[in-house]
Amino acid sequence: QVQLVESGGGLVQPGGSLRLSCVASGTIFGIGDMDWYRQAPGKEREWVARVSRAGYIYYSDSVQGRFTISRDNAKNTLYLQMDSPKPEDTAVYYCHSEIIPHYGGGYRNYWGQGTQVTVSS
Repeated sequence: QVQLVESGGGLVQPGGSLRLSCVASGTIFGIGDMDWYRQAPGKEREWVARVSRAGYIYYSDSVQGRFTISRDNAKNTLYLQMDSPKPEDTAVYYCHSEIIPHYGGGYRNYWGQGTQVTVSS
């Protein structure tokens, strides 16, 4: 059974830095695009950043230039380096990935359980 587990959340001061990790485990025959999403209290979940299977990287306008997404395919791990965070970045951050869980099968969508990030002085 495939699982995505995020870690690295916590309290960070404005202008500080924090790195989130997301590890995919279980029976995995391939990993496609990987994304970070976030959901602030009272708001809908929003897309933050993507790193494609081929390594192409995309960011939302709200984090462009401050956050860096990366992946380590050998470790089945996704990262989000958060630099110069702002109070409005406070949210639960979720990892999303396309994963092939069966030999010869297609991609399925998987989500992590989320990790809380609070930006406050």
